[in-house]
Amino acid sequence: MAISTFSLLLTLFSIIALTTSSSSSDDVLADLLTLQSQSPSGVIHLSDPLISRLLTSTPPPRPFSLLLFFDAQQLHDKSELKLKPLKSEFSLLASSFIQNNLNPNPPHLFFCDLEFRESQNSFALFGVNSLPHIRLVPSTARDLKTDSIQMDAGDFSRLAESMAEFVESKTQLTVGPIHRPPVISKKQIFVMVAGLLVLMPFVVKRVIAGETLLHDSNLWLSGAVFIYFFSVSGAMHNIIRHMPMFMVDREDPSKLVFFYQGSGMQLGAEGFAVGFLYTVVGLLLAFVTHVLVRVRNVTVQRVVMIVALLVSFWAVKKVVFLDNWKTGYGIHMYWPSSWQ
Repeated sequence: MAISTFSLLLTLFSIIALTTSSSSSDDVLADLLTLQSQSPSGVIHLSDPLISRLLTSTPPPRPFSLLLFFDAQQLHDKSELKLKPLKSEFSLLASSFIQNNLNPNPPHLFFCDLEFRESQNSFALFGVNSLPHIRLVPSTARDLKTDSIQMDAGDFSRLAESMAEFVESKTQLTVGPIHRPPVISKKQIFVMVAGLLVLMPFVVKRVIAGETLLHDSNLWLSGAVFIYFFSVSGAMHNIIRHMPMFMVDREDPSKLVFFYQGSGMQLGAEGFAVGFLYTVVGLLLAFVTHVLVRVRNVTVQRVVMIVALLVSFWAVKKVVFLDNWKTGYGIHMYWPSSWQ
Protein backbone atom coordinates (compact mmCIF):
# COMPACT_ATOMS: atom_id res chain seq x y z
CA MET A 1 0.00 0.00 0.00
CA ALA A 2 2.84 2.35 0.91
CA ILE A 3 4.66 1.57 -2.34
CA SER A 4 1.53 2.27 -4.35
CA THR A 5 1.03 5.59 -2.59
CA PHE A 6 4.69 6.53 -3.24
CA SER A 7 4.38 5.69 -6.96
CA LEU A 8 1.22 7.75 -7.18
CA LEU A 9 2.89 10.75 -5.58
CA LEU A 10 5.94 10.38 -7.84
CA THR A 11 3.74 10.29 -10.94
CA LEU A 12 1.81 13.31 -9.70
CA PHE A 13 4.97 15.30 -9.09
CA SER A 14 6.29 14.37 -12.55
CA ILE A 15 3.09 15.56 -14.21
CA ILE A 16 3.24 18.84 -12.25
CA ALA A 17 6.89 19.33 -13.19
CA LEU A 18 6.24 18.67 -16.88
CA THR A 19 3.26 20.99 -16.84
CA THR A 20 5.27 23.72 -15.13
CA SER A 21 8.16 23.26 -17.58
CA SER A 22 5.81 23.39 -20.56
CA SER A 23 4.13 26.49 -19.18
CA SER A 24 7.53 28.15 -18.61
CA SER A 25 8.68 27.31 -22.16
CA ASP A 26 5.46 28.70 -23.61
CA ASP A 27 5.94 31.92 -21.63
CA VAL A 28 9.51 32.25 -22.91
CA LEU A 29 8.35 31.62 -26.47
CA ALA A 30 5.65 34.27 -26.12
CA ASP A 31 8.21 36.75 -24.78
CA LEU A 32 10.53 36.05 -27.71
CA LEU A 33 7.74 36.61 -30.21
CA THR A 34 6.93 39.91 -28.50
CA LEU A 35 10.54 41.07 -28.54
CA GLN A 36 10.87 40.05 -32.18
CA SER A 37 7.79 42.05 -33.17
CA GLN A 38 9.19 45.12 -31.36
CA SER A 39 12.47 45.01 -33.31
CA PRO A 40 12.44 46.77 -36.73
CA SER A 41 14.72 44.12 -38.26
CA GLY A 42 13.50 41.19 -36.18
CA VAL A 43 16.83 40.86 -34.31
CA ILE A 44 16.33 40.54 -30.55
CA HIS A 45 18.87 42.31 -28.36
CA LEU A 46 19.83 40.02 -25.48
CA SER A 47 21.72 40.50 -22.23
CA ASP A 48 23.00 38.19 -19.49
CA PRO A 49 19.68 38.02 -17.55
CA LEU A 50 17.71 37.26 -20.71
CA ILE A 51 20.17 34.58 -21.81
CA SER A 52 19.93 32.98 -18.39
CA ARG A 53 16.14 32.97 -18.54
CA LEU A 54 15.93 31.76 -22.12
CA LEU A 55 18.49 28.97 -22.05
CA THR A 56 19.48 28.15 -18.50
CA SER A 57 16.04 28.18 -16.89
CA THR A 58 14.25 26.37 -19.73
CA PRO A 59 15.32 22.72 -20.10
CA PRO A 60 15.72 21.16 -23.55
CA PRO A 61 14.10 20.35 -25.82
CA ARG A 62 12.95 23.95 -26.12
CA PRO A 63 10.26 25.07 -28.57
CA PHE A 64 12.72 27.43 -30.26
CA SER A 65 16.27 27.76 -31.58
CA LEU A 66 18.51 30.82 -31.49
CA LEU A 67 21.04 32.28 -33.92
CA LEU A 68 23.31 34.59 -31.94
CA PHE A 69 25.49 37.41 -33.28
CA PHE A 70 28.24 38.40 -30.83
CA ASP A 71 29.09 42.08 -31.11
CA ALA A 72 31.40 44.65 -29.50
CA GLN A 73 30.76 48.34 -30.08
CA GLN A 74 34.35 49.29 -29.23
CA LEU A 75 35.61 47.20 -32.17
CA HIS A 76 33.38 48.71 -34.85
CA ASP A 77 36.16 51.08 -35.93
CA LYS A 78 38.45 48.16 -36.82
CA SER A 79 37.78 47.72 -40.53
CA GLU A 80 39.51 44.35 -40.73
CA LEU A 81 36.86 42.77 -38.47
CA LYS A 82 33.93 44.12 -40.54
CA LEU A 83 31.57 43.92 -37.57
CA LYS A 84 29.25 46.70 -38.74
CA PRO A 85 28.62 45.31 -42.26
CA LEU A 86 28.29 41.77 -40.89
CA LYS A 87 25.77 42.94 -38.31
CA SER A 88 23.83 44.73 -41.04
CA GLU A 89 23.82 41.55 -43.14
CA PHE A 90 22.70 39.56 -40.08
CA SER A 91 19.75 41.95 -39.65
CA LEU A 92 18.96 41.56 -43.34
CA LEU A 93 18.99 37.78 -42.92
CA ALA A 94 16.62 38.01 -39.94
CA SER A 95 14.11 40.29 -41.69
CA SER A 96 14.17 38.15 -44.84
CA PHE A 97 13.61 34.94 -42.84
CA ILE A 98 10.64 36.46 -41.01
CA GLN A 99 9.17 37.89 -44.22
CA ASN A 100 9.52 34.57 -46.06
CA ASN A 101 7.97 32.52 -43.24
CA LEU A 102 4.69 34.26 -42.47
CA ASN A 103 2.65 31.05 -42.60
CA PRO A 104 0.17 30.21 -39.77
CA ASN A 105 2.81 28.06 -38.01
CA PRO A 106 6.17 29.77 -38.60
CA PRO A 107 9.35 27.98 -37.47
CA HIS A 108 10.57 29.32 -34.15
CA LEU A 109 14.08 30.38 -35.06
CA PHE A 110 14.97 33.69 -33.44
CA PHE A 111 17.83 35.96 -34.45
CA CYS A 112 19.55 37.68 -31.53
CA ASP A 113 22.61 39.81 -30.84
CA LEU A 114 24.73 40.27 -27.71
CA GLU A 115 27.00 43.20 -26.93
CA PHE A 116 30.23 42.45 -25.07
CA ARG A 117 29.95 45.16 -22.42
CA GLU A 118 26.41 44.10 -21.54
CA SER A 119 26.87 40.33 -21.82
CA GLN A 120 30.38 39.41 -20.70
CA ASN A 121 29.09 36.41 -18.75
CA SER A 122 27.30 35.12 -21.84
CA PHE A 123 30.48 35.54 -23.91
CA ALA A 124 32.29 33.41 -21.33
CA LEU A 125 29.41 30.93 -21.19
CA PHE A 126 29.71 30.28 -24.94
CA GLY A 127 33.51 30.46 -24.89
CA VAL A 128 33.66 33.38 -27.34
CA ASN A 129 37.10 34.99 -27.32
CA SER A 130 37.34 36.46 -30.84
CA LEU A 131 35.09 38.33 -33.24
CA PRO A 132 33.29 38.12 -35.61
CA HIS A 133 31.40 35.20 -34.08
CA ILE A 134 27.97 33.77 -34.95
CA ARG A 135 26.60 30.71 -33.18
CA LEU A 136 23.49 28.57 -33.60
CA VAL A 137 21.87 27.22 -30.43
CA PRO A 138 19.60 24.26 -31.33
CA SER A 139 16.51 23.51 -29.30
CA THR A 140 18.19 20.38 -27.89
CA ALA A 141 21.37 22.09 -26.68
CA ARG A 142 22.24 21.38 -23.04
CA ASP A 143 25.81 22.60 -22.82
CA LEU A 144 25.81 25.97 -24.54
CA LYS A 145 29.50 25.79 -25.45
CA THR A 146 29.73 22.26 -26.82
CA ASP A 147 26.19 21.66 -28.12
CA SER A 148 25.89 24.93 -30.04
CA ILE A 149 27.26 25.26 -33.58
CA GLN A 150 29.71 28.00 -34.54
CA MET A 151 29.47 29.58 -37.97
CA ASP A 152 32.84 29.37 -39.73
CA ALA A 153 34.39 32.38 -41.46
CA GLY A 154 33.55 30.87 -44.85
CA ASP A 155 29.88 30.72 -43.88
CA PHE A 156 29.59 34.52 -43.87
CA SER A 157 32.13 35.27 -46.61
CA ARG A 158 29.25 36.05 -49.00
CA LEU A 159 27.39 37.88 -46.25
CA ALA A 160 23.64 37.24 -45.86
CA GLU A 161 23.43 34.67 -48.66
CA SER A 162 26.09 32.39 -47.16
CA MET A 163 24.61 32.89 -43.68
CA ALA A 164 21.29 31.66 -45.07
CA GLU A 165 23.01 28.55 -46.47
CA PHE A 166 24.47 27.85 -43.01
CA VAL A 167 21.04 28.16 -41.36
CA GLU A 168 19.39 25.90 -43.93
CA SER A 169 22.10 23.23 -43.65
CA LYS A 170 22.07 23.14 -39.84
CA THR A 171 18.37 23.59 -39.07
CA GLN A 172 16.68 22.03 -42.15
CA LEU A 173 14.62 25.23 -42.38
CA THR A 174 14.09 27.30 -45.52
CA VAL A 175 15.27 30.88 -45.29
CA GLY A 176 14.13 31.96 -48.73
CA PRO A 177 15.43 34.83 -50.86
CA ILE A 178 17.26 37.73 -49.23
CA HIS A 179 15.22 40.92 -49.60
CA ARG A 180 17.75 43.69 -49.99
CA PRO A 181 16.52 47.28 -49.94
CA PRO A 182 16.79 49.09 -53.27
CA VAL A 183 19.85 51.27 -53.74
CA ILE A 184 17.60 54.19 -54.70
CA SER A 185 14.20 54.60 -53.07
CA LYS A 186 11.05 55.40 -55.03
CA LYS A 187 11.00 58.91 -53.58
CA GLN A 188 14.57 59.54 -54.74
CA ILE A 189 13.74 58.21 -58.21
CA PHE A 190 10.73 60.55 -58.40
CA VAL A 191 12.85 63.57 -57.41
CA MET A 192 15.55 62.64 -59.93
CA VAL A 193 13.04 62.20 -62.77
CA ALA A 194 11.35 65.50 -61.91
CA GLY A 195 14.70 67.31 -61.85
CA LEU A 196 15.71 65.71 -65.16
CA LEU A 197 12.47 66.84 -66.81
CA VAL A 198 13.02 70.40 -65.57
CA LEU A 199 16.61 70.51 -66.81
CA MET A 200 15.95 68.70 -70.10
CA PRO A 201 15.33 71.83 -72.25
CA PHE A 202 18.53 73.47 -71.01
CA VAL A 203 20.57 70.29 -71.50
CA VAL A 204 19.27 69.80 -75.04
CA LYS A 205 20.10 73.41 -75.89
CA ARG A 206 23.70 73.08 -74.64
CA VAL A 207 24.16 69.73 -76.40
CA ILE A 208 23.05 71.21 -79.72
CA ALA A 209 25.38 74.18 -79.18
CA GLY A 210 28.28 71.87 -78.28
CA GLU A 211 28.91 73.58 -74.94
CA THR A 212 28.78 70.62 -72.55
CA LEU A 213 31.61 68.97 -70.64
CA LEU A 214 31.38 66.02 -73.00
CA HIS A 215 32.54 68.31 -75.79
CA ASP A 216 35.62 69.45 -73.83
CA SER A 217 38.70 67.72 -75.24
CA ASN A 218 40.76 68.58 -72.15
CA LEU A 219 38.33 66.64 -69.98
CA TRP A 220 38.63 63.58 -72.20
CA LEU A 221 42.42 63.89 -72.20
CA SER A 222 42.57 64.14 -68.40
CA GLY A 223 40.19 61.20 -68.03
CA ALA A 224 42.25 59.04 -70.39
CA VAL A 225 45.47 59.81 -68.48
CA PHE A 226 43.76 59.05 -65.15
CA ILE A 227 42.38 55.72 -66.39
CA TYR A 228 45.78 54.80 -67.80
CA PHE A 229 47.50 55.62 -64.49
CA PHE A 230 44.79 53.78 -62.52
CA SER A 231 45.29 50.70 -64.72
CA VAL A 232 49.07 50.46 -64.57
CA SER A 233 49.57 51.50 -60.92
CA GLY A 234 47.72 48.56 -59.35
CA ALA A 235 45.26 50.92 -57.63
CA MET A 236 42.44 48.37 -57.90
CA HIS A 237 44.64 45.78 -56.16
CA ASN A 238 45.26 48.24 -53.33
CA ILE A 239 41.54 48.96 -52.97
CA ILE A 240 40.48 45.28 -52.98
CA ARG A 241 43.24 44.11 -50.63
CA HIS A 242 43.15 47.27 -48.45
CA MET A 243 46.88 47.67 -48.90
CA PRO A 244 48.53 50.60 -47.06
CA MET A 245 50.65 53.19 -48.83
CA PHE A 246 53.60 52.38 -46.54
CA MET A 247 54.42 50.45 -43.39
CA VAL A 248 56.60 50.92 -40.33
CA ASP A 249 60.02 49.26 -40.36
CA ARG A 250 59.93 46.36 -37.89
CA GLU A 251 63.59 46.75 -37.00
CA ASP A 252 63.45 50.54 -36.66
CA PRO A 253 59.95 51.90 -35.83
CA SER A 254 61.14 55.45 -36.59
CA LYS A 255 61.52 54.58 -40.28
CA LEU A 256 58.85 54.02 -42.91
CA VAL A 257 59.03 51.36 -45.61
CA PHE A 258 57.67 52.38 -49.02
CA PHE A 259 59.06 49.45 -51.02
CA TYR A 260 58.66 45.93 -49.62
CA GLN A 261 61.06 43.27 -50.85
CA GLY A 262 59.16 40.09 -51.66
CA SER A 263 56.56 39.18 -54.26
CA GLY A 264 53.92 38.27 -51.67
CA MET A 265 52.92 41.85 -50.90
CA GLN A 266 52.81 45.16 -52.74
CA LEU A 267 52.51 48.48 -50.94
CA GLY A 268 50.52 51.33 -52.42
CA ALA A 269 53.61 53.51 -52.87
CA GLU A 270 55.21 50.83 -55.05
CA GLY A 271 52.25 50.72 -57.39
CA PHE A 272 52.05 54.50 -57.63
CA ALA A 273 55.78 54.75 -58.36
CA VAL A 274 55.57 52.19 -61.16
CA GLY A 275 52.34 53.76 -62.41
CA PHE A 276 54.04 57.17 -62.55
CA LEU A 277 56.95 55.77 -64.59
CA TYR A 278 54.61 54.00 -66.99
CA THR A 279 52.51 57.15 -67.32
CA VAL A 280 55.61 59.18 -68.18
CA VAL A 281 56.44 56.71 -70.95
CA GLY A 282 52.86 56.75 -72.23
CA LEU A 283 52.67 60.55 -72.28
CA LEU A 284 56.00 60.77 -74.11
CA LEU A 285 54.77 58.27 -76.69
CA ALA A 286 51.56 60.25 -77.16
CA PHE A 287 53.52 63.49 -77.47
CA VAL A 288 55.88 62.03 -80.05
CA THR A 289 53.13 60.48 -82.19
CA HIS A 290 50.60 63.35 -82.03
CA VAL A 291 52.50 66.58 -81.40
CA LEU A 292 56.11 66.14 -82.45
CA VAL A 293 55.15 64.98 -85.93
CA ARG A 294 53.58 68.40 -86.54
CA VAL A 295 56.87 70.24 -85.89
CA ARG A 296 58.50 71.32 -89.16
CA ASN A 297 62.05 71.73 -87.79
CA VAL A 298 63.87 68.42 -88.28
CA THR A 299 66.56 69.28 -85.71
CA VAL A 300 63.98 69.92 -83.01
CA GLN A 301 62.26 66.66 -83.89
CA ARG A 302 65.49 64.71 -83.53
CA VAL A 303 66.52 66.33 -80.23
CA VAL A 304 63.10 65.83 -78.65
CA MET A 305 62.96 62.24 -79.96
CA ILE A 306 66.36 61.44 -78.43
CA VAL A 307 65.33 62.97 -75.08
CA ALA A 308 62.04 61.03 -75.12
CA LEU A 309 63.88 57.77 -75.87
CA LEU A 310 66.41 58.35 -73.09
CA VAL A 311 63.72 59.19 -70.52
CA SER A 312 61.62 56.19 -71.59
CA PHE A 313 64.66 53.90 -71.42
CA TRP A 314 65.44 55.20 -67.90
CA ALA A 315 61.82 54.71 -66.73
CA VAL A 316 61.57 51.15 -68.07
CA LYS A 317 64.98 50.32 -66.56
CA LYS A 318 63.74 51.48 -63.14
CA VAL A 319 60.63 49.32 -63.44
CA VAL A 320 62.69 46.27 -64.40
CA PHE A 321 65.11 46.94 -61.54
CA LEU A 322 62.25 47.15 -59.04
CA ASP A 323 60.76 43.90 -60.36
CA ASN A 324 64.14 42.13 -60.07
CA TRP A 325 64.61 43.47 -56.53
CA LYS A 326 61.15 42.37 -55.36
CA THR A 327 60.92 38.95 -56.97
CA GLY A 328 64.57 37.91 -57.21
CA TYR A 329 64.10 36.97 -60.87
CA GLY A 330 66.43 38.61 -63.34
CA ILE A 331 65.27 39.88 -66.73
CA HIS A 332 67.99 39.76 -69.35
CA MET A 333 68.03 41.02 -72.89
CA TYR A 334 67.87 38.43 -75.65
CA TRP A 335 70.63 38.66 -78.19
CA PRO A 336 70.79 36.48 -81.32
CA SER A 337 73.37 33.74 -81.01
CA SER A 338 75.27 35.16 -84.00
CA TRP A 339 75.91 38.38 -81.98
CA GLN A 340 77.57 36.57 -79.06
